[in-house]
Amino acid sequence: MMLRHSGLKKMIRIAVIDDEATACRHIKRILEQDGFEVETFPSGRVFLSRMKEFPFHIAFIDLKLPDMDGLEVLKLLKQAFEDTEAIMVTGHGSIETAVEATKNGAFHYVTKPCRRHDIRLLARRAREKIELNEENRRLRLALGTDSPIPGFIGKSEAIREIFALIKKVALVNCNVLIQAETGTGKQLVARAIHNLSPRRDQPFVYFNCGGFTDELICSELFGHEKGAFTGATTFKKGLFETAAGGTVLLDEIGEMPQSMQVKLLHVLQERQVLRVGGTRPMDLDIRIIAATNRDLEADIQNGTFRKDLFFRLNVVNIQLPRLADRAEDIPLLISHFIEKYNVAFSKQVRRISPAALQILMTYNFPGNVRELENIIQRAVALTDDDELYVKDLPEDLHQRILKCLSGNELLSLEEVEKHHIRRVLEHTGFNKNLSSRILNLPRTTLWRRMKKYGLITKDTTDKKIRSHKSAKSGEDL
Repeated sequence: MMLRHSGLKKMIRIAVIDDEATACRHIKRILEQDGFEVETFPSGRVFLSRMKEFPFHIAFIDLKLPDMDGLEVLKLLKQAFEDTEAIMVTGHGSIETAVEATKNGAFHYVTKPCRRHDIRLLARRAREKIELNEENRRLRLALGTDSPIPGFIGKSEAIREIFALIKKVALVNCNVLIQAETGTGKQLVARAIHNLSPRRDQPFVYFNCGGFTDELICSELFGHEKGAFTGATTFKKGLFETAAGGTVLLDEIGEMPQSMQVKLLHVLQERQVLRVGGTRPMDLDIRIIAATNRDLEADIQNGTFRKDLFFRLNVVNIQLPRLADRAEDIPLLISHFIEKYNVAFSKQVRRISPAALQILMTYNFPGNVRELENIIQRAVALTDDDELYVKDLPEDLHQRILKCLSGNELLSLEEVEKHHIRRVLEHTGFNKNLSSRILNLPRTTLWRRMKKYGLITKDTTDKKIRSHKSAKSGEDL
């Protein structure tokens, strides 16, 4: 059985497994300078025994150990502790060894003599991966207990009320009308009702009522007998018949022609369907869920939608909130979509920058959740960074940063300078050369300003480390 760490502690624990005491001491000293808690072990079995008592978050494992092969230690470690990140250390480095190690779950591998920079950098990156996994797990746990809809993310009061209503109506065999703007998740709600209902093991059938002729809608919904019309060379089951025992979602119900509205009303009243060209009606056992982005009561007033059909469909009414009306859910949705498209595009985006998030938090989202998903999908697909910046958002959203930084609040000169430097850095993706030219500041002055205002990022720190790489290359094992 796989074991997980009970929770990520403030102090990251690292194990160093190597039978060379000098190597253990050197790696231990380097890692402790970076704030890690480190223990050393002379053999694989001693380390694995200690893991059972007090698991480590990261392990540096030498390939050649006195009691067992390092790859064997890796396999046993990952079988029992899937969250622990392993870094293989070997004096016999080869492509084959690297491939074998990564196949068995190693985070990375490094060859001796190990440079101080490599040890520190690998440990930091492993820590970042652990923290990201822990955050994603915490987020999924928080969302999974409250949401009956896979992919339907939210913790706002408005969305919690929708979740509660879905759970109630799913158990009651009645028609449901979902009214909401485009992109709010009407189809997700309909599927959730079906999946939580006693009909969950029967078909869920979707039909869009817009853009079809009466004849085609009749054929699709009711089916037809052989020879019922020109081209009907065989009989065809309709969607109502196909969905027997299950649920039918009639999307864009407000677009259904009036002549078809009469026929649908008859189906709902009699719970029977007659194929086109048929003579014997068939009993129906289905649930009807209708969805629309139209104001059907207004359509009733202007004569385009039947009042009696509206009452048949509107037994339970679910009105989904606009994304702008539940803005507090936007950060959760962004995290969800980043994780989703990291997998789809093999990316490793870790977060969205504060400036980019602020823009999205103040955007009205006429396309609702679907529009937000498209924005994040595009950003993750095109970025080469591990963070989404303002530059990764669609061009028409870039100007919103000006509105975010404007208003009636009076700011100090330092606050104005900090906001402006951050704005330029975000636009350039933290490219210091380009930013210094835009700001008309020497690069060293920009660096001091960034340090002063807490704008130093992991990326800038790593580049600074690399700039001193040659100076530290002598501190090898």
